[in-house]
Amino acid sequence: MRGRPDGCLFHVRTRVGHGLRISRPWRGLHRRHGATPETGTADIGEHAPAGVLLRAGQLLQRPCDGCEGAAEERLRRLHPEPDATPRGPGRPQVARPDREPRHRLGRLRESPRRRRPRRPARRDHRLDPAAQPPMFITRVLPGSPAAKAGIRAGDIIVKANGVPAFIGDAVNQSILDAFASGTVRLTLKRPTTGRTRTVKLKEGPITRRPPAVTSKKLADGVTYVQLPLFYEGAADQVLAKLRGRPEVVVLDLRGNGGGSPREVMRLLGAFAHGKVTSYFCPLKGDCVPNRTDDSVPLLGSRLIVLTDRGCASACEGFSAAVKDNGLGTLIGTRTAGAISGPSKAYLLDDGSAVFLPGVRHLGPAREVIDTIGVPVDHYAPMTALDLATGRDPGVAKALALL
Repeated sequence: MRGRPDGCLFHVRTRVGHGLRISRPWRGLHRRHGATPETGTADIGEHAPAGVLLRAGQLLQRPCDGCEGAAEERLRRLHPEPDATPRGPGRPQVARPDREPRHRLGRLRESPRRRRPRRPARRDHRLDPAAQPPMFITRVLPGSPAAKAGIRAGDIIVKANGVPAFIGDAVNQSILDAFASGTVRLTLKRPTTGRTRTVKLKEGPITRRPPAVTSKKLADGVTYVQLPLFYEGAADQVLAKLRGRPEVVVLDLRGNGGGSPREVMRLLGAFAHGKVTSYFCPLKGDCVPNRTDDSVPLLGSRLIVLTDRGCASACEGFSAAVKDNGLGTLIGTRTAGAISGPSKAYLLDDGSAVFLPGVRHLGPAREVIDTIGVPVDHYAPMTALDLATGRDPGVAKALALL
């Protein structure tokens, strides 16, 4: 969902099992999950294993020595996920013991005819009441049920299972329940023609492609690079696309859910040396500065960065470093406002684990980014009509500035 820009509207991209990607706005997501300015925010990911927030009393007071690797191995064993899965606002990464699945299977064997009803969407995941219409599809996964049904990016969601997306200008919170079911009936409006139709979708297998850096030439001396995540090795892949040392680099970070802070510092090292990229601040003690990786040769290129509400975590760290250090220009919309320091694994008494940050993240100017986001220099939002017609207002604005 897209809304008008203001300081309290944050958008989070969420993948749906039908092959759609919409944008859900939340207000103060991290605050509702118990984060405070002193402790930072929980490390949460949109594809994290299902689980509930655990009470603070269940946490060990200190991280156990050597348990981080064991906890991560437990997560991979119980809930296998691709290493390159994007991260962003969602649920905390909680590894739950395997006794609950066994219990569920046991009940199914004893009473094969008794089926548990599908759980509705969690009520604590609320859409931002300040969001403005329309709600529209931002991406359709290739080969998904949505793609086979002819749904396209830019299609406006009028209703889901008969539930309107908006009541007047107010977002309808109950529409989330429709996407929790295995079958959803969408009433869609195509912005290019104004035609309205109803599509019935059933959950089906979705093939997730690993993230990859892509690039293209926009004009003489202007190279466009799209970076979907700051995964391990991403910085070097971007630098490989820029071997020709173009005069201008348009770096597209829209939808980038974050990743490794090391990749952020390495990529920033190609545009400046000796700069502070961020601060990691513990609850007690002095903040520790992070700096650019000065082992990376300077490109000498002008930098333009495209951001949106899907730019979160490490993506926001990169954007703030560019803005505060005057390394380039930000175009698009304000970032998600969902960032914390690196997480540590805390082993719980029931054998599960929860990942929480040990430090708070501040920008190079010591500003708070979490729950606020990084503002852009030039506002260029992507609308439903832009997606439907293939127009990119961010790229168009970047070329107009040259």
